[in-house]
Amino acid sequence: MALEHAILVSLAERTASGYDLTRRFDKSIGYFWKASHQQIYKVLGRMEADGLVASEAVPQSGRPDKKVYAITEAGRAAIQDWSRTPSPPETSRSEFAVKLRGLPYGDRDAIVADVQRRAEAHRERLAYYRADESRTFPDVDALDDAQRAQYAVLRGGILLEEAGLAWCQEIVELLGGFDSLRSLNQRDEGSLNQRDEGSLNQRDEGSLNQRDEGSLNQRDERSLNQRDEGSLNQRASGGTAAP
Repeated sequence: MALEHAILVSLAERTASGYDLTRRFDKSIGYFWKASHQQIYKVLGRMEADGLVASEAVPQSGRPDKKVYAITEAGRAAIQDWSRTPSPPETSRSEFAVKLRGLPYGDRDAIVADVQRRAEAHRERLAYYRADESRTFPDVDALDDAQRAQYAVLRGGILLEEAGLAWCQEIVELLGGFDSLRSLNQRDEGSLNQRDEGSLNQRDEGSLNQRDEGSLNQRDERSLNQRDEGSLNQRASGGTAAP
């Protein structure tokens, strides 16, 4: 996907000036496709030259004319062609995940602070999305097709932020809390603390069973040895049962 496609979709929804498009990217589209003010204006000029959009000068009282862009038939055809192209899987590159993996070897306190900042960012975006959901889509059943598509994108953003916040919370739980994080270098020293209680119980149960089985085997073996020894001693002394 290119910036052109994001602009075409936005203009297919309604006409806009370059400034309007910039605001849309800041408030909604920008959460899943980033673009600066300069990039948007540069691409708009190229798209107009290619016939994908057309502009009209709209007079403004006491201000310079506003250039408003609208999608053309060629632009709509471009959306149709692009929509038929399968979307590739999203590539995942997370600097945060690599830092987290390097926690045993880096600045632990700085990484923990990064987790806190990340969690707060997820909370803020989640609050923004939920407020937008309540304000813009109060009655989902009454939405038309275009609104349902917008709502589906918003729901995707909400679910992503919920997942991101849940991950941060799980990181805290997995590592023992912000105030009691332990160095994971213990793994290299053969003293890994198991986080899975079930795993610990299995090991303990297996250990107990092994000890109990060994203890039983030892008692049975001693009991057999004692009986065999007594029997041998009786025979050796000539003591047999009277008829």
